[in-house]
Amino acid sequence: MSMNLPNLLTWLRIFAIPLFVGIFYLPPSWLSPLGQNLVATIIFSGAAITDWLDGYLARTLNQTSAFGAFLDPVADKLMVAAALIVLVHLERLDAPIALIIIGREITVSALREWMAQIGKAKSVAVSFLGKIKTASQMMAILLLLYHDPIEDYFNPQIVGTWLIYLAAILTLWSMIYYLKAAIPQALQNP
Repeated sequence: MSMNLPNLLTWLRIFAIPLFVGIFYLPPSWLSPLGQNLVATIIFSGAAITDWLDGYLARTLNQTSAFGAFLDPVADKLMVAAALIVLVHLERLDAPIALIIIGREITVSALREWMAQIGKAKSVAVSFLGKIKTASQMMAILLLLYHDPIEDYFNPQIVGTWLIYLAAILTLWSMIYYLKAAIPQALQNP
């Protein structure tokens, strides 16, 4: 395992998960509900930024590694799953939507692993559709975490709910896309 700056940022993202979840279990005398929402949104935003930053730094500093390529998507999926579970617990997100998104992540990760083992990893490389899904999902999670209306002009819960439903639709669509790419390989490599 190589410990470089990109991998350190990825580890920080993983270590931030208990802090992120724990924010919502602090007593109101320590942090108000609005404060909890704000701090959790900031932590999740930081995680999203470090997700982009660690990949950028790995390429720019020529510090890519097999371990980093493995750990980065694991960190992403753990953070997103934790956020979705927290949002379900806070009754800001319906459980079936969280299950669709988490289930897709597990399925596509397993599919990518299998395709890599048979030498066909490029068949299930990240698609543009997957990137749109991720952007919609991340914005939705941020808005649902913040939750509280901003004056009378903007309700993050409403916009976040629409975006998470869009993300769920794109999640299913992208999973079908990846499965279609993998089916011919499954038939050839039983």
